[in-house]
Amino acid sequence: MKPKTLIYLYLYFNYKTFRTVLTKNNKIVIAGIGGVGGYFGGLLAKQYENSNDVEICFLARGQHLNKITENGLKVIHGQNVFIAKPAIATDKADKIGIADYILICTKSYDLDGTIGQLKPCINENTILIPLLNGVESVERIKKILPGTTVLDACVYIVSSVKEAGVIENSGINQKLFFGPGSVNIDRLLWLEKIMLDAGIDATLSDSISTIVWEKFIFIASIATATSYFNCSIGKLLEENEETLVQLIEEVKLIAVAKGISFNPDLTSYILNYNKLLPYDSTSSMHRDFRSLKQKTEVETLTAYVVRAGEKYGIETPAFTKAYNSLINLKENH
Repeated sequence: MKPKTLIYLYLYFNYKTFRTVLTKNNKIVIAGIGGVGGYFGGLLAKQYENSNDVEICFLARGQHLNKITENGLKVIHGQNVFIAKPAIATDKADKIGIADYILICTKSYDLDGTIGQLKPCINENTILIPLLNGVESVERIKKILPGTTVLDACVYIVSSVKEAGVIENSGINQKLFFGPGSVNIDRLLWLEKIMLDAGIDATLSDSISTIVWEKFIFIASIATATSYFNCSIGKLLEENEETLVQLIEEVKLIAVAKGISFNPDLTSYILNYNKLLPYDSTSSMHRDFRSLKQKTEVETLTAYVVRAGEKYGIETPAFTKAYNSLINLKENH
């Protein structure tokens, strides 16, 4: 019997519990209104702007927050342009109150600070869903807040802040995956439905470890390569595809050492996916290096592979060379 069939049978025999979730006023907080949080949060805020059952709250900051407060959040995806107005947009979590669900969409280097900021929104019933790059988010959050319910999750999207108050999604896919963990399945099926109804390509998956690691293999390699060569994905594929392949293979060795299963054709899939992206597309880590930002995801993505290689006795020459170069670049700026 298929996993989804089992889930729906569960709901059939537990309808009373599921109905409670449906009739409750559920509060969903989007922490970090950048490319990821802005796009998915924008869809949710637009869909449930006048809802009595779902309250969408944005935790944002700076001029971006000011523009959202004044005019709403403008979201651009091809020819589709809309304005999203959340129930609350603030930089102070204590103004939001206890959340039922929190989508954490900050960069990995801001995770610790974001969790500290979110404490007034979290109790024993709050479900946290980190949509960050990397494979350490759940562990890091539980270390800060032991006993908190945190789910494995990941997204595939090419989206960024075009200017204050404006999000632009320029990619071909915008998928969101999250995993069941030990949470009551009715709450997660409700969240999946809420997202689907808002136009989000969301999937509650019982294979979330594989999905998270396939995403990590993809993003660690492409972020490292675009940052190291300081070029777009299109140019990278034209001039340095062999190095990209080597990076992909090195991360796959780490996944094997950790007992993670993945698609045997993953390397070809990643290359073909990247070839479908606009020529000038790049990674968020490369954008941060290009903007000379002090904080980047190099420790979460590139350095993680180097450290894991040392731990498992796996050679990672391409990642090690790129990491040393990127660290030197950072120090010289």
